[in-house]
Amino acid sequence: MTVELLIIPCLADNYAYAVHDAATGTTTIVDVPEAGPVVQALADRGWKASHILLTHHHSDHIDGVKALAAMSGARVIGAGADAHRLPPLSQEVSGGDVLHIGMESVEVIEATGHTVGHLAYYFPQAGLLFSGDSLMSWGCGRLFEGSPSQMFDTLARFMALPDETLVCSGHEYTTANGRFALSLEPEHPALLARMAEVEALRAEGRPTVPATLKLEKATNPFLRGHDKGLRAALGLRPDASALATFTEARIRKDSF
Repeated sequence: MTVELLIIPCLADNYAYAVHDAATGTTTIVDVPEAGPVVQALADRGWKASHILLTHHHSDHIDGVKALAAMSGARVIGAGADAHRLPPLSQEVSGGDVLHIGMESVEVIEATGHTVGHLAYYFPQAGLLFSGDSLMSWGCGRLFEGSPSQMFDTLARFMALPDETLVCSGHEYTTANGRFALSLEPEHPALLARMAEVEALRAEGRPTVPATLKLEKATNPFLRGHDKGLRAALGLRPDASALATFTEARIRKDSF
């Protein structure tokens, strides 16, 4: 990895992330649920925030942005389409844009589904995907504003990234997401193995993020629309489309 990644717990179960490039001294923060823990984490390492990337407008991802930006002078970057419900932006971006931060050319990916205007950020040299509340660890975000087809398209964009990509999602939801996955396929060996690892990490008080995209493809029900076993578990026809499989899984998760 060309940068140092720091996972910063915030609120009850949120994460902010810091990406530090020692070669250039830049430190990028992805989402700021609250300022205090982020400010303390940076101070402990002698880092100064240079950029703040916002995934979406929900308060548990942006409430600390104004304070951190005021203290650090960091540039605040987020969706132009959502500027009216984000903190004041230094730069408006949209899917397909590229940000040059430190030594990285950060790719902005449209990630509509959880919200309309949601963005994700991919650091190709470091192999990091900051997915906010779109692709979650072992799950995906609830569709508050977008449609199943929009989230499905978002996840398809992520699945085109290299398998070794580390997925940095916005919450510590892995255990609950895993329980849902196992409720569908309780004897699935890969799911059982992942749950054992997740439970061990949580018993030690450690985060379950990031996870590799390869692991998500193998175990995340929202990325396995091609899997006939999952279709059967959902009561779907063997020839059901991947979108239909995703949609049914999302409906089941909403009432789980």
